[in-house]
Amino acid sequence: MARGKIQIKRIENSTNRQVTYSKRRNGLFKKANELTVLCDARVSIIMISTTNKLHEYISPSLTTKEFFDQYQRTVGVDLWNTQYERMQEQLKKLKEVNRNLRTEIRQRMGESLNELEFEELHGLEQEMETSAKIIRERKMKVIGTQIDTHKKKLRNLEEIHRNLLHEFDREEDPHYGYVDNGGDYESIIGYSSHGGGPPRILALRLQPNQPNLHSGTGGSDLTTFALLE
Repeated sequence: MARGKIQIKRIENSTNRQVTYSKRRNGLFKKANELTVLCDARVSIIMISTTNKLHEYISPSLTTKEFFDQYQRTVGVDLWNTQYERMQEQLKKLKEVNRNLRTEIRQRMGESLNELEFEELHGLEQEMETSAKIIRERKMKVIGTQIDTHKKKLRNLEEIHRNLLHEFDREEDPHYGYVDNGGDYESIIGYSSHGGGPPRILALRLQPNQPNLHSGTGGSDLTTFALLE
């Protein structure tokens, strides 16, 4: 059964278009290889798909550079010289941009100002004032953030301090137990620091079975505890 002719036009379906491209590319490369072997021809094919993928076939006895060199000699054009000139022109533009940027940096540092006219100096002054304003605003924002951070740390420390005091007030003495000021026991708790040493807790216990302690005629049971930092 003979194959029907297809209409040569762009394939709208992207998947079908990619499949057709792949099949025909392989067939074209196969024909180029047969032409190279049968006719001892030097063939080079460069293809770029719609997805910007490069596909290339070149005869085994030939490199891409050799092919283009022979093309230039045959046609009489210099592809490399044209490319070199474009690169030189681009390099020249980049050097000019770099030179202008260096000059601008020196002027902002107060150098190379002799060649500037009054209007240029005035414009430079305005730009530097604007930059200084932006820098000051940023600095104040950073300072405000640091202050807020320190305030949060301080509040946390104050909360920890209050919790420790609360726990200390509720802590049971392992030797004497809780002291009930409303009963028969009387106690005095104070703080003392001598000679620059660490502060100490002074705990005085009065025993009810020794009335002479209450009258002040006898001694007292005095115990000191060093405060832990």
